[in-house]
Amino acid sequence: MKLEKMPPEFVEVQPVMAAIKAAGFEAYIVGGSVRDVLLNKPIHDVDIATSAFPEEIKQIFPRTIDVGIQHGTVMVLEEEQQYEITTFRTESTYQDFRRPDEVTFVRSLGEDLKRRDFTINAFAIASDGELIDLFDGLQDLRNKTIRAVGAPQERFHEDALRMMRGLRFASQLEFDLEPQTLAAIADNHALLGKISVERIQIEFVKLLMGVDRAKGLIPFVETECYIYCPGLRQYGDALLRLADKPLRPLQEEAQAWTMLVHEMGLSRDEIKEFMKEWKCANHLIAKVQLLANGLTRRLTGFWDPLSAYQMGGNIQLVEALLYYYDQKPQLNEAQAFYDALPIHQREELAIDGRRLLTALDAKPGPWLGQLLQEIEEMVLLSQLENNTEAILAFAKER
Repeated sequence: MKLEKMPPEFVEVQPVMAAIKAAGFEAYIVGGSVRDVLLNKPIHDVDIATSAFPEEIKQIFPRTIDVGIQHGTVMVLEEEQQYEITTFRTESTYQDFRRPDEVTFVRSLGEDLKRRDFTINAFAIASDGELIDLFDGLQDLRNKTIRAVGAPQERFHEDALRMMRGLRFASQLEFDLEPQTLAAIADNHALLGKISVERIQIEFVKLLMGVDRAKGLIPFVETECYIYCPGLRQYGDALLRLADKPLRPLQEEAQAWTMLVHEMGLSRDEIKEFMKEWKCANHLIAKVQLLANGLTRRLTGFWDPLSAYQMGGNIQLVEALLYYYDQKPQLNEAQAFYDALPIHQREELAIDGRRLLTALDAKPGPWLGQLLQEIEEMVLLSQLENNTEAILAFAKER
């Protein structure tokens, strides 16, 4: 098969590939970008694989950076662009189920493609657009199938994260896992215990945000991979309930975590503990706590001034989640309600703590924060006008 038209991203790398070929070596576009072109999806990174060894690449191009030279990767700098070039390689045994004990550079494209994870990621494209498909990946694309290259047991023992990647691809691409590949994941699920939480988290989030998360979540539970993920051991049913939600992709990662913790029934403190186990950033945890509280509130009725105020600019994110709970989102109404609030942050009050201290001739203390909060709430509830005189009169009375 030959591509009828090369996408701009592939055309852009042709001069680099031509320079490698002019020096007597082979060069191909490989990996996920080839898969995405065949699926008519947007391209992200374009990877180039070559028969030239790293030192040979550095002789061809005057400006390079050793970004991963121990694994055969050199970054080539051409004008304003950067290109990662990786030497064909084979890998030895994997003692820790994560990294090969030894990498050997080879001159054979076939040997290099044999170490790829799934057939749909084991394509290569030559400069003329000719597709190299040594493992029937094109047929698997047509059949919407995720199949390991060669023996799945070997692929997952080489890098156990590939099991999560397979589940993630099923969700993102709306594909099914081939039976032997699925069985190998079930047999080897415990190997996820060898993988860092950070690496698993990246794949898990992509799974949750996929076009058809059920195609990833259901086998994630059935193969018992979830047992070896932080905090999920007791929540297989919650994951399956999440899989049953309508299949509309989520806008933000925070929404995915919010739906998950909602199905798990976690409290605010439990959300923090759970997401800390997943090595999530503090700002993401705080946002999920906020969204989870807003979702619980919104599922029982429309916004009130205090809950809308607390939600701030996130009110639309919560409103959009109602779709997954058989309720109609009221995006315009919610935004109009929020916009009509007397204030949208404490800084909009007609008075601040310093002016209060001066007017009351008082010393700072916990009482000041409590008073400001009371003023804030009364202004929001339209029980107090947001002007200096009214607020001062109220404060002096209090």
